[in-house]
Amino acid sequence: MSTVMQKIKDIEDEMARTQKNKATAHHLGLLKAKLAKLRRELLEPSAKGGGGAGQGFDVTKSGDARVGLVGFPSVGKSTLLNKLTGTFSEVASYEFTTLTCIPGVIVYRGAKIQLLDLPGIIEGAKDGKGRGRQLCLLGASIFYKLNASFSAAIPNCDGVSAFMVDDQIDSVDLVASKCLNVRVISTARTCNCILIVLDAIKPITHKRLIEKELEGFGIRLNKEPPNLTFRKKDKGGINFTSTVTNTHLDLDTVKAICSEYRMHNADITLRYDATADDLIDVIEGSRIYMPCIYAVNKIDQITLEELEILDKLPHYCPVSAHLEWNLDGLLDKVWEYLNLTRIYTKPKGMNPDYEDPVILSSKKRTVEDFCERIHKDMLKQFK
Repeated sequence: MSTVMQKIKDIEDEMARTQKNKATAHHLGLLKAKLAKLRRELLEPSAKGGGGAGQGFDVTKSGDARVGLVGFPSVGKSTLLNKLTGTFSEVASYEFTTLTCIPGVIVYRGAKIQLLDLPGIIEGAKDGKGRGRQLCLLGASIFYKLNASFSAAIPNCDGVSAFMVDDQIDSVDLVASKCLNVRVISTARTCNCILIVLDAIKPITHKRLIEKELEGFGIRLNKEPPNLTFRKKDKGGINFTSTVTNTHLDLDTVKAICSEYRMHNADITLRYDATADDLIDVIEGSRIYMPCIYAVNKIDQITLEELEILDKLPHYCPVSAHLEWNLDGLLDKVWEYLNLTRIYTKPKGMNPDYEDPVILSSKKRTVEDFCERIHKDMLKQFK
């Protein structure tokens, strides 16, 4: 893994040194393709390992939709879960209070929404990096909470068997993402909506860091899938066409990216001004596109002028979980972003049932989906 991490660092350093212009577009596209392959290779051992999802992370999906709370430690995720669902998730003044995935359920407008409180992520998780001081804090927290050895407290750590705390804590070199971060964001990939909880004192800084981590794991926030067609074929080379003027991609760049994936025959059609990253996402085929809300917590600690600025930003919802400010507004926004549809059934000869609607997602609203939502055998009897 260290070799892969070193390769990732070398490529990122080379990309940082390379000027962005038409002459270097071909080279940068090739580097981006290599970087995407290395990051996928870094995450594959966790997906293929026999250790499973880890204690507390294998949460059965229930309800009509799933929303994941993602953020850095001590931003108020557990408090938000407690206030919205009534589920107990331990709250304390130190970091990494939450060590497993804790689920709760919100019943809102007839829909049952599963809310997941995920442990705080660590910066650098996307590259398999670990931060010695934060890891030792995590290990010490688990040790004092469970009164067990570090290796026993965190099962299935994929090679990380113990945490050592000493005077040289900054020199500890452990790969944290293999133990915690990959599982946190892998769970987030199963959600229908991401709720990123930010600290009102430094929301923009945290926002950029978290977005970078999620992007590295293949999660695309508040974006639509690229409007381009990629079709492999047996012969004929690379056929590149576009219905619009391209400012980011040309035939040489497309060929370089395809050659990195050992694809030498393909038809590629662009319907908008796509970038090299968009083409790589389509080739990879493992990207998740989902809505995201930025819940800016602890607004009771900022001024009214700062609050007015935050309120104008897109996808933001200012709240105070401790004082229960604007929690109704947050639920309204979650409902809006989930884009659920309520269908009220009417038994024959009776009044419509307005208490227990059938909930359908935005992507499954056909009569067939409705029948399967009620019972899997209903479609067979449907006339």
